[in-house]
Parts: sequence; structure tokens; C-alpha cells
Amino acid sequence: MRYANKISALRIITIPFFIFAVINYDPEHEYLRLVALAIFLLAVISDALDGMVARLKKENTTLGPIIDPLADKLLLLSTYITLYIKGRALGDIILPLWVVIVVIARDLIISFGTFLIFVVRQHVKIIPTSWGKLTTGLQMATIVSLLLQFEISFIFWTITVILTLISGFDYMRKGLKLLLFEDVK
Repeated sequence: MRYANKISALRIITIPFFIFAVINYDPEHEYLRLVALAIFLLAVISDALDGMVARLKKENTTLGPIIDPLADKLLLLSTYITLYIKGRALGDIILPLWVVIVVIARDLIISFGTFLIFVVRQHVKIIPTSWGKLTTGLQMATIVSLLLQFEISFIFWTITVILTLISGFDYMRKGLKLLLFEDVK
């Protein structure tokens, strides 16, 4: 396994530790919220690092384009679900269910579409779009704002939902073109 793929795998490995820290958090164990934040920030840094390492070392593998977005999806989905389930126990700023539903629905639709394209075309090349990268960044920023209990977290999640919808429609448009055997631009 190449370095970039190991970094992506590390991001997947951090997920249970993040969940453990959040689930076991209570005001008497404030350090666990900070531990969860540190784990999440490590995962965010690994997301930037794996792409940079792959480009610098010219590591083009068949696993890389699969494990990187998979790690992102697993990290973000499990984080959003965990923070929603924990709810008010983390503090006064709580993540609304509708935000979680939009984030999960987009990723499920993209995953199903990718599978469908693979079945129909026997090949799929996963290329993140600018909208997708921006959305992932905002989804991560929303998590950080919630863990820090920022009063303006609602601004983060509102922008995140808007970008999640835009990127979701963009991926669906490109996916439909691929299903119709057209070139995607």
C-alpha cells in the first residue's frame, strides 16, 4: 500500500476513536470533547495530506481514487450521525436532523449513482469536482464549529446544506451524462 493510501486508511481508523470520545463525553469529562476535536482535526489534515503526498510522490494507484472519497464519506457520515445522536449533551448548539438528512442523502445518491455507472459502463473514474471539494471543506468546518460550540454554527450548517445540494445536483448531472454515454465536461 502506498503512502497516500495509508494516510487515507488512517482517516478511516480514526472514526471509532472519534465516536468513542463523543459518545462518552459529558460536562464532567470536558476533555473528551477536545479529544474528539483533535481526532477530527487529525482526520481533516490527513485528507489534505493524502492528496498532496499522492501528487508529490506520483502515486497513481487504483485504490487511491476509491479509498480517499470512501474515507471522507465514512468520516463525515459517522461524525454527523454521532453529533446528532449526542445532541444537546454536547452543549447548547445542536445539529438539526434536516442537516444530517441532506448530508447523508447526497452521499447515498452519489454512491448509488457511482455503483450504477459502474454496472452500466463497467468502469467509473471518480473525479472530485470543485463543488464537491468545497462542500467537503464546509462539512468539516461545520463539525469543528459544533465541537467548539460556536454560536454561529447555524451559519456554517446553512451554507453547508446549500453547497451540499449544489454539489449533489452537479454530480447527478454529470452522472446522468455518463449513463447516457456522453463525455462529461
